[in-house]
Formats: sequence, C-alpha cells, structure tokens
Amino acid sequence: MFDETITAELEDIRGRYPVAKAALVPVLHVVQREQGWCNAEAQQWVAGFLDITAMEVFEVVTFYPMLYHAPRGKHLIHVCRTLSCDACGGQELWQHLKAKLGVERGGTTDDGRFTLRGAECLASCGTAPVILIDGERHENLSHDDVDKLLESAT
Repeated sequence: MFDETITAELEDIRGRYPVAKAALVPVLHVVQREQGWCNAEAQQWVAGFLDITAMEVFEVVTFYPMLYHAPRGKHLIHVCRTLSCDACGGQELWQHLKAKLGVERGGTTDDGRFTLRGAECLASCGTAPVILIDGERHENLSHDDVDKLLESAT
C-alpha cells in the first residue's frame, strides 16, 4: 500500500513498542499524512500491519478528532467553541463561517477547499474569538478578517 520509505518508517514506529497495538495512533498519523485521511482500505491495511482487528482501528479513527475517516478539505479550519470565545463574538463568527462556506460543523465545501470543525479550546481566551487555519492561530477576529483569511488561502 505504501512505498518502501513509508513502510520502513511505519516498521520503525511499530518496533518502538513492546506490543504492536500500542503503535496504532502514531501509525495512523503517518497514514493520514500520506493519504490525507484514513479510509477503509487504509484502516484494513493498518489492522493487518499491527495484527489487530479492523474494528479496533475503526474505533480509534472515529474516536480521536485529529484523525479523519472521511476526506477533508485542503484547508482545515477549527473554530474555538468555548464560553470565552462565544462571549467575545465566537458564536457569531461560527455562524458567519457556516454561511460563508455553506457547510455545517464537520462539513467540507463542495469544491474541497475547506473543512470546518469546532475545537473545544484553542487556549487563547484573552484574544478571543480565535480560529486555527491549517494549524495557524488567528486571534481577535472580525468577520472581515475571516473573509480575508479565506480569500488568501490557496
């Protein structure tokens, strides 16, 4: 399923653990890095690679929010959903993004450009509202600021 370089990396990760199953999350991160998400075929491959069941892999992929079991957009947007952000306009920013992108929480735009997700805390209450775009923090945002960020995302 993967080329020799990636397979060697995965074997190295598996070898760091006394029980192969313990390597599941790090292995899935590599799979996701290479494919963009952990589809059913990749999950089945990981199960065989680690000598565990496909259900065990599926349970982990669907439990952790940083693992994706469906395709995601080129750009990943996380909107902070805590009380601090909501009190500073986060709820309105959330609604603005949903309307602007035409998606609900967890959705991906029809063009595959953006996926919109919530985050329970982005640890920046003093600079709310806050979002992450592709892991980069953006703080004290107005709707215009968000629109400019979306336009600049290539």
